[in-house]
Amino acid sequence: MKTELKAKFLQHLIQKRKDQGFTLIELLVVIVIIGILSAIALPSFLNQANKARQTEARTYVGSVNRGQQAYYVEYARFGAQTEVEASVPDTQNYKYTVTPKVYTGAEPFTTVQGTAQKANLKSYAGFVLATANDLPAIACETIEPSDTPPSPGGINFTDGRPDPQDADCGNDAALVGQ
Repeated sequence: MKTELKAKFLQHLIQKRKDQGFTLIELLVVIVIIGILSAIALPSFLNQANKARQTEARTYVGSVNRGQQAYYVEYARFGAQTEVEASVPDTQNYKYTVTPKVYTGAEPFTTVQGTAQKANLKSYAGFVLATANDLPAIACETIEPSDTPPSPGGINFTDGRPDPQDADCGNDAALVGQ
């Protein structure tokens, strides 16, 4: 009788185990797999979010450059930030500054800067030059995330005339869209 009772007890335990669901080890394996997948996917997701934020600045800088070109064609001067229809308000990601400049004996030009307000974002700058026949423009972005916008370099003012062919983005920056 004892062996028969033991057999029934073992059958009862086996049946009870089948009815209970997952074991602790099975749950731990699933949690580890989910953790590994999220560790791989999370940095990629955050990188895409930063790229979207940077696209905002790239678009706004290009828009202000084109707005300044149109403003110059209409009024024969570059406009302040509030005058240009394409000017943009500061956002939570970037602060924008438009600065028209005129040097004695040189063609006027204007700069627009998008300064990153958050870590891990690149800063941007645009430059439009008024020459006798053209209004060339460039847009630059910092190579690494930075809260300092690039300064267009290579602009030769020594002869009193900036040369748009010499314009570049300076050190630690690259042309956008080229």
